[in-house]
Amino acid sequence: MKIYLALIHYPVLNRQGEKICSAITNLDIHDIARASATYGVEAFFVVTPSKEQQELAKRVMAHWLKGAGARFNPDRKEAFLKVKLEDTLSGVIEKISKNCSSLLVLATSARRREGCISWKNLEKIVQKNENKCILFVFGTASGLHEECIKETDGVICPIEGVSGYNHLSVRSAVAITLDRISRFRRQ
Repeated sequence: MKIYLALIHYPVLNRQGEKICSAITNLDIHDIARASATYGVEAFFVVTPSKEQQELAKRVMAHWLKGAGARFNPDRKEAFLKVKLEDTLSGVIEKISKNCSSLLVLATSARRREGCISWKNLEKIVQKNENKCILFVFGTASGLHEECIKETDGVICPIEGVSGYNHLSVRSAVAITLDRISRFRRQ
């Protein structure tokens, strides 16, 4: 099974539920690239139509791929080879589909949605579909806009802790998701 990630910066929601384009952060790219390399992700797509934000991401990537970061820490260079830039989620899906005979696109959300896919059911999906490709779609800011969710095959139920608090960073949510998928694949 091939795993792909997409980190969406547009269209996402602000705290008032309005559609926005969020800012790319160095930490998100850096930490998700490292988690992607650790868990064998095929590619990690940073998605934004903003050319200014893409230029920022390119500068961060260049530091680790060609600049002082690449010379200082070759392991980070390996992780950053996983990072790709794309304008839209549909562009990501199109690129991945060229390499996959069957692609399942799953959105993530911190909010419980009716009909969400439980982690138990996701485990069954992963174990049953060894030859499939799965794209996990993560939103920045206050989550994915409905336009984005409509492009997916379903939404995974939220990651729940032991307290009532539910506000993970996207970096943490990606790491937890990848760890769970890794465990599902090993069983």
